[in-house]
Amino acid sequence: VSTSMPEDVQMKIIQSLPGLENATVMRPAYAIEYDCINPTQLKLSLEIKGTEGLFFAGQINGSSGYEEAAAQGLIAGINAAMKLQNREPLILDRSQAYIGVLIDDLVTKGTNEPYRMMTSRAEYRLYLRQDNADLRLTPTGHEIGLVSSERYNRFVEKVKLIESEVQRLKSTIIPPSEIINNFLVSHGSTKIVSGIKLYELLKRPEIEYTFLNEIGQGANLSKEIIEQVSISIKYEGYLKRQMNQIDQFKRMEERRLPEDIDYTEIRGLSLEARQKLNSTKPHSLGQASRISGVSPADISVLLVYLESRKRKN
Repeated sequence: VSTSMPEDVQMKIIQSLPGLENATVMRPAYAIEYDCINPTQLKLSLEIKGTEGLFFAGQINGSSGYEEAAAQGLIAGINAAMKLQNREPLILDRSQAYIGVLIDDLVTKGTNEPYRMMTSRAEYRLYLRQDNADLRLTPTGHEIGLVSSERYNRFVEKVKLIESEVQRLKSTIIPPSEIINNFLVSHGSTKIVSGIKLYELLKRPEIEYTFLNEIGQGANLSKEIIEQVSISIKYEGYLKRQMNQIDQFKRMEERRLPEDIDYTEIRGLSLEARQKLNSTKPHSLGQASRISGVSPADISVLLVYLESRKRKN
């Protein structure tokens, strides 16, 4: 029985069912209740607005789940330390990590029910994969002091190996021959009539990187290097399209909105947009565009306002 009722009430419910009059309950059901703040009152660093140095993380921000709480605790802890060192806060955006999606959703949109971090919430999940987490975040970790030089050097070497192997595959051309065509046919692929780059050959879905060893064109690389090389080649078109979307997103995020803006004074904004923008105080045009009630027309007004303010200054 899934219920938060008292134990004696649960017993009465169970024993009221035909055939369960003498049943015993080894472990009663329970429920958890907890208080939470309005997460839209937080900055993206998880510092509360209006009280400097006070950071919030976990269920108190309206989320549910161990991973969600741990992710916020990590960022809040980092930024508390950064604050003490008079350094800029660490803010991961939606294109960098699921942590960025989680915090941006809570801070920008708020939540009316316990928030869980589902992959479907991320716009750039083709890029936000577990296999490339180190490629995305190790440089940031090293910059803020959480990744040792030894680990960072290993990471740099990994990147070099990936790049050099991709370059080798792009520059190596194999001519048509009986051996090559028999190899292709054995793997359900089409024969070639002219030279082809190994890079283009690997774009064929039926040809795996490890198959290249059969024709003496493989390399002695670790499994994780081969995985990254294969993904970058086979999904090149999709990844390029995703990176173009991320570039557009970055341009919006780079348009900063000063904290001292009084949105009630900006002519052309809808009443709802003025109220929501004043309440949330978004740090960028991108964040403003994700606030419920702020329309594309309102964003256009903000663009005009920013240009006008820039000229005046």
